Amino acid sequence: MGKLETVGPTSVERISETDLVITRVFAAPVERVFDAWTRPELFKLWWAPQSMGVPILDCQMDLRVGGRYSVTFGHNPSEAMTFFGDYVEVVPNARLVWTNDESGETTITRVTFQDDPGGTRLVLHEAYPSKEALDDACIGMEGSMPEQFVQLDALLAQLERAA
Repeated sequence: MGKLETVGPTSVERISETDLVITRVFAAPVERVFDAWTRPELFKLWWAPQSMGVPILDCQMDLRVGGRYSVTFGHNPSEAMTFFGDYVEVVPNARLVWTNDESGETTITRVTFQDDPGGTRLVLHEAYPSKEALDDACIGMEGSMPEQFVQLDALLAQLERAA
């Protein structure tokens, strides 16, 4: 379907009317990148795009098949927005699959973590229930995922220095 955007080393591409794939190589080992995706205290440091100015208030992850997650954004609990779903597959340092259930239509997210000469090749594949759902998501994804991955790069570099 064609590329939507490439910012630096982050590629955001529609591969069908309902599927979006985001790819990036991180200069960190697979284990460290996986930790940043699965440890709430790390996830909270990079997931919310700083340019949006909306912090993560809470992040819960029951990292097991059938476990639930929730990520709450906002400036205060009374005006917060929560994203949530279930983990479908958890393969440490290799693969995560979860549902995104907050919209009433389920989106499936698959993230793979692979060794790469540059560190870790991460591929995020989102399968939306309809073309319209993907169109709506792409409005925010074009800028937010590359920004989030720059933030993740900075966190990974900080963790590498501390190790």
